[in-house]
Amino acid sequence: MRALATLDFGMTIDTEKWNELQRHVARLKREISKVIVGQADTVEMMLAALFSRGHCLIVGVPGLGKTLLVRTFGRVLGLSFHRIQFTPDLMPTDIVGSEILQAADGGVRRFEFSEGPIFANLLLADEINRTPPKTQSALLEAMQERQVTVAGVTRTLQEPFTVFATQNPIEHEGTYPLPEAQLDRFFFHINVDYPSMDDERAIVLHSGTPSADGPEEVLTRGQVLEMQDAVTEIPMPDHAVDFILRLVQSTRPHSALADDHVKRLVAWGAGPRASQTLHLAAKALALLRGRTSASVQEVRDAALPVLRHRVIPNYNATGEGVTSDDIIRHLLSTQKVA
Repeated sequence: MRALATLDFGMTIDTEKWNELQRHVARLKREISKVIVGQADTVEMMLAALFSRGHCLIVGVPGLGKTLLVRTFGRVLGLSFHRIQFTPDLMPTDIVGSEILQAADGGVRRFEFSEGPIFANLLLADEINRTPPKTQSALLEAMQERQVTVAGVTRTLQEPFTVFATQNPIEHEGTYPLPEAQLDRFFFHINVDYPSMDDERAIVLHSGTPSADGPEEVLTRGQVLEMQDAVTEIPMPDHAVDFILRLVQSTRPHSALADDHVKRLVAWGAGPRASQTLHLAAKALALLRGRTSASVQEVRDAALPVLRHRVIPNYNATGEGVTSDDIIRHLLSTQKVA
């Protein structure tokens, strides 16, 4: 008989199952660290998005290991992995697939569907802003609906299905910025920064050095699905839910909770999807940190990647050099736990 532990607010957990989940998390972090030096916060957020069934937009200058991060995830998670290099001439059929005329036995010809790279559990959309909106939409529709329709036939994508899309923030010539409505489909917007000097030293010393201690596959597809189900079962106390609602409401300039700073600098605030995402992200972070319930601290830690692409600064903010991150940090500093 499995042992049950009772939490402070009346919830119970299966301790054997919980311990197994924590072993999975520890093995994942250990194997990823064999390849990725530093970037602990980025790795944690990417895992949180994956286990929350969400997609990530990863933004950083070239050479910071964004592609390597996603490749490593594909290796350790036991999931099918495909990479798409987005270019100006990429067509929607290059992503979702197309019907090809094939010659069958007896000389009879028929159309057969050839799957595109989107039919994978883990998809790397490299430099997503380098392809026209028509092609971007083909990917973003699949992200939202988790299915594609070709020649009138709808095909469901296998779960789990997560897209990690990358962008280069310093080069805008020949790019097609994602509209705000499409950005909202991303669970997280993660900024990848330069490594510290110690981390960069480790990167330099390990560059070009052959290593037999590469990352190993530590989870099966079924175990990843179990982790996703476990996230939804993590409880959250009412005061943390209230904190989420007040924080998101305060980003809207016409809300009663918005202060003068927001009213002066924000064009559009975050919608209800941000509240849903913060709620789920906090639960995922709690699981990854070995906590049996989500707290306000997890909400605070998830606030920037959840809100930075959903809070739109106005012309006043642009003129003053104020970013969405600055606005969110201001709100976090003023929000108190009820």
